[in-house]
Amino acid sequence: MANLDRRGFLALAGLFGASLALPGCVTASRRTPTPSAAAFPQGVASADPHADGFVLWTRRPPLDGRRARRLHVEVARDAQFTQVVATANARVSADTDWTCRVLVAGLAPAQTYWYRFIDEHGLCSRTGRSFTAPADDAAQDVRFAFVSCQNVNMGHSTAYRRMIEDDRARDPAEQLRFVLHLGDFIYEMVWYPEDRPDGRMQGRTLRDTVRLPHGEKIGDFHVPVDVDDYRAIYRAYLADPDLQEARALWPFVCVWDNHEFSWRGWQSQVHLDTVRPAQTLRVAANQAWFEYVPARVAQPGRARDLERFIAPRVQNVPLDAFDDAGLSHEPNNLAAIGSLDIVRALRWGRHVELLLTDTRSFRAQPVFDRAEAAPFQKTGLPWFVPQEIVHVLDGGRTHADGHPPERIAFGGAQLPNPRKDGAPPSLLGTTQKRWLVERLRASPATWKLWGNSIGMLDRRTDLQHLPEPLRAAWPVDGYGMMSPDDWAGYPSERGEILDAAARAGVSNLVTLAGDRHAFFAGLLSPQLPPHAFAPVAAEFVVGSICTPTLFEAAQQAIAPDKAYAPLYLHKAADAPARPAINVALRHGVRSALALAAGDEAAAFAQRNVEVAPHLAFVDMDGHGYAVVEARADALTVEFVALSAPTDPALITPLYRVTHRVDAWQPQQHPTLVRVHAEGKETLAARFLGGVWA
Repeated sequence: MANLDRRGFLALAGLFGASLALPGCVTASRRTPTPSAAAFPQGVASADPHADGFVLWTRRPPLDGRRARRLHVEVARDAQFTQVVATANARVSADTDWTCRVLVAGLAPAQTYWYRFIDEHGLCSRTGRSFTAPADDAAQDVRFAFVSCQNVNMGHSTAYRRMIEDDRARDPAEQLRFVLHLGDFIYEMVWYPEDRPDGRMQGRTLRDTVRLPHGEKIGDFHVPVDVDDYRAIYRAYLADPDLQEARALWPFVCVWDNHEFSWRGWQSQVHLDTVRPAQTLRVAANQAWFEYVPARVAQPGRARDLERFIAPRVQNVPLDAFDDAGLSHEPNNLAAIGSLDIVRALRWGRHVELLLTDTRSFRAQPVFDRAEAAPFQKTGLPWFVPQEIVHVLDGGRTHADGHPPERIAFGGAQLPNPRKDGAPPSLLGTTQKRWLVERLRASPATWKLWGNSIGMLDRRTDLQHLPEPLRAAWPVDGYGMMSPDDWAGYPSERGEILDAAARAGVSNLVTLAGDRHAFFAGLLSPQLPPHAFAPVAAEFVVGSICTPTLFEAAQQAIAPDKAYAPLYLHKAADAPARPAINVALRHGVRSALALAAGDEAAAFAQRNVEVAPHLAFVDMDGHGYAVVEARADALTVEFVALSAPTDPALITPLYRVTHRVDAWQPQQHPTLVRVHAEGKETLAARFLGGVWA
């Protein structure tokens, strides 16, 4: 890239839809700028750092009747802008909701830079800071954070404030270099306080942060119907002071998850009250993401545009024909999901290659969401579904080495297998899966880090071991699992990818995920007991920034007198409720029930080691963020957990837990160990105390 001439740089800017700032093309501002937060209400941001540059972003809407048509961008080696090294001019207009993006290229690797935007009236944005990556062959360690799930309608972004305070206390050489955001940057489901009893949701007071200009009400929440609605949500979220400051301090590397489009959306369909065609909404969601989340992304098959998203013309058409992977080739569907491609890779020196995937746009409808799975969906235990049935339905005609059962035992009956002739569905889609596997095989980096958006580690427990009469509520003789809409619901493709990595001798593969509103650390194996456990990768899942957790939901949804309540909640006299679900998922139902009886020693003794040999840590009440440090010999991940973010002043960590994965060679298995823990009182309250003694 350093050898590109100016024409090559211009082509690069066109590829990524941005104006271009280059060293040697420096034009100083003609007046002393006047700082104005009001003129730039959503702040500034940088994104996707490479060894020679990054993408810059801001929004400059009309202020007091005065419009800005053009912004002057300055990039400097110092925060006082006495050493400006690159400048550019960028247009803003209503077409992009007054947002703009600038691609900065030709900078030096492994450096710190500062930037700002100045309009033609002399009004200036806040100063942002960004970093360039080291050269691909540089043996340089890196520290970065990863986050997900920020619903500011239901909480504050206190995790960013904690992250900022921690980083300021570090030596500059040890500070974070970027933030990986794994999706749910916004939530398209908006609850207005007046639509909920006492203005509360899942035990929290709703914040009246945004009103959709158009919108549709479904039940007690509102969802977007066009691009203006999505834009309104982004504007409201970026008014959050902690999120805005974090975006100014570090480059963000972002992928989307589901809520940037629709909660149970897949391809160009939404699934709220019913499955609806939503090609126009998919394009609107992609456009708003393009406008508000800077990234090195492209619009495939379209003429390149330097400043704006080119929305394809689509119609809302039902999808009724799918290929074996579950993808519909209906033209409007392909145009909608293909309107923006976020799949990409970033290098950080010799040690890290970050592979970023799209887990929503190309996925087949989850098998357990389909009408044909309805007979198996009612189990009597909230959030749990039969793991073996999910595997049978997902595997289709390939299950059991091509011998799927004709019937499936469920609730004392033998029900027809509706998927015995179907192909396993794909979550990534055929093209993206091929890209991922090829990049894993070819990567020369020490650590192959997969920015995966959704978790692969199974959340399961041995519900088959429940005592009577509770056992009668569980309709199968096997494990119960959660989340049949994440990777746990696509076990065939998950196993295919892990098997391909193992066969290719891929070592040091670690997936980084979000979505679950929980902290997980563990090892990924194509199968779990009673089958062989042979891990080939490690995974870390980060808790939510501010979205409520499953434990919070359980406190509101599960009455303490329910027979199954001890699987989810533990309430000792005169003490707050504890997340017994942590114990059930890590150690099994007998441990959780013994904990409910008040005997922690018995709970520890009755652990079922076959439930979760893959899990080193799980906290289903996890808010906060994670910090990765990648070195030549090891990768460490620190979980920083905070209280439920109902008060912006609550930024003291509840606990910090660090796990380490040592670098391993091809054909070896990874190992994961806990190397540090603070806040053991909180940890003992959330788990079995003996674990933290």
